[in-house]
Amino acid sequence: MSKASVKTSLLQKQLWQRERRAIALLSCLNYRSGELCNYLHSIACGVSELLEVHWSVVTLCQKGFETVLASSIDMGEGEHVYSLHGSLVGTVIEIGRPLAVANAVKNPQYGEIPQGYYAYLGIPLRTAEGKVIGTVCSFYREPREFTPEEIQVAEVFAERAATAIDNYHLYQQQCEFNQILESEVEKRTAELRTAQAKLVEQERLAAIGEFAAMIVHEIRNPLTTMIMGLKYFKKTILNEAAKERLSLALSEASRLENLLSEILLYAKPQVLHLGELDVNEFIHELLKSIGDMPEALSRKIDFIPGSSTVKILGDKDKLKQVFINIIRNACEAVSPGDVIRWEVKNSSPGKVGINVCNGGEPIPPEILSKLTQPFFSTKSGGTGLGLAITKRIVNAHGGEFSIHSDAPSGTTVTVQLPVVMPQNLMHRC
Repeated sequence: MSKASVKTSLLQKQLWQRERRAIALLSCLNYRSGELCNYLHSIACGVSELLEVHWSVVTLCQKGFETVLASSIDMGEGEHVYSLHGSLVGTVIEIGRPLAVANAVKNPQYGEIPQGYYAYLGIPLRTAEGKVIGTVCSFYREPREFTPEEIQVAEVFAERAATAIDNYHLYQQQCEFNQILESEVEKRTAELRTAQAKLVEQERLAAIGEFAAMIVHEIRNPLTTMIMGLKYFKKTILNEAAKERLSLALSEASRLENLLSEILLYAKPQVLHLGELDVNEFIHELLKSIGDMPEALSRKIDFIPGSSTVKILGDKDKLKQVFINIIRNACEAVSPGDVIRWEVKNSSPGKVGINVCNGGEPIPPEILSKLTQPFFSTKSGGTGLGLAITKRIVNAHGGEFSIHSDAPSGTTVTVQLPVVMPQNLMHRC
């Protein structure tokens, strides 16, 4: 056999062995969504082994920079990000096809090669849509040519890498979409539950309202007759003991009448007659009547208006009822001479906060949580409906009612109401 034949046979055997090794390496590659780095590392090492080069990397190229995703040799900790400008990788991305340079040091027009290396082979990573997203690059420490078969082998591995990266990004996008979808479903479910709870509450209150109206009517008629009879006896001549008993009976009858009125007010639906109110002006006007309340005598009410004009849509009479009740409670909680602070704050976008603050003893947490419950009262003669009605009126305005109490700052009652935005004002005009 001639030397040429022997050489040809040897080359064929080497190609056959390389193909077998390539098939073996490709069959060992096992990609999972969470194992991209290991998968790409296997590709880089496989290319280095099959092409018998000193170093191979898999890079992702975006916005003028390349990021090394995997390397056949240890590059140290941390991210490895480089500019594509003037680099061999930049040339591969630009031309969109394989680039083989036998001696990059003597041919710098293709781009700069890492120090200590001469030969370079770069294969673009192309997605199924034809987009180039990165490269598989191989480096050799001496000048050398890369055969078409070697380039073809590198392209097979580059195709696997491109598919893995593309699938991983799709997987990540799907995960993000699923999270957004889950969050949206949770949000919508919470909204539906809230709407359902409100509907159930409205139906319950409507039923309670009808029942309460009937009961109040049935009780009020005989109560009125009883009060008229008691007042008639007041005109007769009675001894002191009888007068005291009559006065007590009239007082209790009056308290019962007030309770019936509050039950009816709490139970019936809140029908609002809305109008635009300037918050600062509304409180200034209300201060005049509040100052004459018996509970407010000897107490100072310090009003701190908002820094700018804020308008709300509200039922003026019902909001008066809200703040008269809050101020009355605040005055009753402090001693003569103490100060009640009433302030307007822009608490959050689209809302105005109206705070009534007083000192005095803090309200215990177990009591604080029950203050807006119907018929719960800490006052001996209270009906327990004042704050419950107040909260219902605030909620009917689309607002929020809250009470905070602690030793350092005392008790603060906050009413948050939605404001009328300037564009809405212009539209209404």
